[in-house]
Amino acid sequence: MVKIAILGFGTVGSGVAEVLKMNASSIAKRAGQEIDVKYILDIRDFPGSPFESLVIHDFEIIEKDPEVSLVVETIGGAKLAYEFTRRALLAGKSVVTSNKELVATHGVELLSIAAEKNVSYLFEASVGGGIPILRPLTNCLAGNEIMEIRGILNGTTNYILTRMFRAGLSFEDALAEAQALGYAEANPSADVDGIDAGRKTCILADLAYGYEVCPDQIAPIGIRSISAADVAGAEACGRVIRLIGRVLRREDGRVHLIVAPHLVSNTCPLACVEDVFNAIMVTGNAVDETMFYGRGAGKLPTASAVVGDVVDIVRNLPARRALSWVKAPADYVADNAELIYSFFIRAKADAAAAKAAFGDVTIISEEDGICVFLTPAMETAKAESCAKALDVLSFIRVLN
Repeated sequence: MVKIAILGFGTVGSGVAEVLKMNASSIAKRAGQEIDVKYILDIRDFPGSPFESLVIHDFEIIEKDPEVSLVVETIGGAKLAYEFTRRALLAGKSVVTSNKELVATHGVELLSIAAEKNVSYLFEASVGGGIPILRPLTNCLAGNEIMEIRGILNGTTNYILTRMFRAGLSFEDALAEAQALGYAEANPSADVDGIDAGRKTCILADLAYGYEVCPDQIAPIGIRSISAADVAGAEACGRVIRLIGRVLRREDGRVHLIVAPHLVSNTCPLACVEDVFNAIMVTGNAVDETMFYGRGAGKLPTASAVVGDVVDIVRNLPARRALSWVKAPADYVADNAELIYSFFIRAKADAAAAKAAFGDVTIISEEDGICVFLTPAMETAKAESCAKALDVLSFIRVLN
């Protein structure tokens, strides 16, 4: 029997305990032995919970207990979670987490400690919630050179954009609805400003290419500026708007990292991904395009991925499940100004002015002094320069 501890008994932590209890028999068969939760660490008590007797308030008890060989971290954030994770690894305990901020910010250090102590540090649930993506990326697709990863990585923003398209809501009304349903926090900045998607994009890039990219190397563009007029313009040209995280590998081995709203053709599989669902497309030079789709968040879907990592570690004991990446060269992350895109532009201008600024544009609509059009494909820097000639209201990438 393997004894584990769960740090944090919120949505994900309680889900992990629930899944381990609900599926105990099948989990034991797959892991090769029983998995028993010995401690649950939280600052709160949980009277009436079936797990009430397991709750403790002092991490040192877990740290010094030789029976506990694996710790599940579901606290969130990169402060206390970092301290406890680091101490657990140094104590020779494997750690499983769903914490994308921690992995994106401190992954190199924590994976290095895990290697030094011959234990595992796994984090399947940190990207895509319940969607299996990190293990397929590092194992199933290991025979490929990964050319590109693109995906809808944040369920909150996808829900908001879906409601703007399906119900005609404004951004503000769709956000309020998402908050009322519990999909968005009272402070939704991490979601709607693209910060969460940026962290996940970093982790995907880290694992795909073995070099660390940090969240501060991405300048995410969120969805706050998306308007009903943008929705109408996108629909008029057979597209929808999605917040896309994108990792694009160049021929010289460097990478572009983008998190921004994109117009996505209705014929693209990502256009069909609605509400809180996520989807990630991976392009390899052997496999071509693959897509992973499912619930990107939620109590049991995320817990499913966490427990999957726990089973993976236990099944392979005493071997260590090895993941790693290293510091990248200084110029590894390329300037996105060099990327070639077509752009969706809404501007206070007429068609003649749009053509004068951008050349061979495709006019979508022109009325009441507002021109909506698509530019030809061009470098981002050139498009930004051309846009200065107009009073631009919207400037959105078109996914090619």
